[in-house]
Amino acid sequence: MRGEGDTRPLDVATLQDRLARFAAARNWEPFHTPKNLVAALSVEASELVEIFQWLTPEQSARVMDDPESAHRVRDEVADVLAYLLQLCEVLGIDALAALAAKIDRNESRFPVPDA
Repeated sequence: MRGEGDTRPLDVATLQDRLARFAAARNWEPFHTPKNLVAALSVEASELVEIFQWLTPEQSARVMDDPESAHRVRDEVADVLAYLLQLCEVLGIDALAALAAKIDRNESRFPVPDA
């Protein structure tokens, strides 16, 4: 368990392991199918959208200024990330390698315009 004074660096593998142990301790693995994890990811992403839904662009840029809304945003971001990491674990996807490859493809697809 990570306590408040714990300064160990966080990494994807450690977080995935914690999530897997959390689910295993509660016998949730049978429910963590790709389909269910994607559905849960979508729900959590929608809950994040809900926070911003009716804000003006200016209000959305200041959402973290209010402690209550900041707490809600952090919680929903954590939920989205948790389900995404669990999905990657189940499917055998290295999330960081997938992101790096996608950035490489986007750099090729969308070159910097001439100045």
